[in-house]
Amino acid sequence: MIALLVRDLRLALRAGGGFGLGLAFFLILTVLVPFSVGPQSALLASIAPGVLWLGALLACLLSLDRLLALDFEDGTLDVLVTAPLPLEAALAIKGLAHWITTGLPLVVAAPALGVLLSLPPEGYLWLVVSLALGTPALSMIGTFGAALTVGIKRGGLLLSLLVLPLYVPTLIFGAEAARRGAQGMAVETPLLLLAGISLGTIALLPFAAAAALRMTIR
Repeated sequence: MIALLVRDLRLALRAGGGFGLGLAFFLILTVLVPFSVGPQSALLASIAPGVLWLGALLACLLSLDRLLALDFEDGTLDVLVTAPLPLEAALAIKGLAHWITTGLPLVVAAPALGVLLSLPPEGYLWLVVSLALGTPALSMIGTFGAALTVGIKRGGLLLSLLVLPLYVPTLIFGAEAARRGAQGMAVETPLLLLAGISLGTIALLPFAAAAALRMTIR
């Protein structure tokens, strides 16, 4: 499992498709927002939690179509299906590798980008905490969607249509936690719900993704 994780991390870093592309998209979106809504600090501060969370969601979505597609094309998925390693564990590792190369850089970069959107200082900690708790769910849901659409021509659009509705609860509770933190309100409830979503997806979706992938490979 460790060897599979290291392999996926090396491939993602060499290609630059996860780490570089997602982070660049997140940065560009954050920089463009002040140009579109104007330089009013109060307005930017009020929309910053939602914009940053939406940017993180779209940045994760951007790299999903290659999560399993390259392994399907070179036959690696056929090997994983017949390997002694449980396919559920292999897909969980792939979701973890996607989070490390896509979600984790967004968590680290979010406070710096919050400055561009005039996010109140009180909100930085809770923005980071909410992204750290919520982005694993985005990667795991994306892994499930990638397993459903792998092998389908032009499956990227279908993948987006499948996973975007599943991303909505994570987006709502993540943005709400960051917004409440920025306004000095209690954040326990949205953070607990966010953690529950991530734990639930990590526990259940590897099995659903493995079942979908076995049907596709057969």
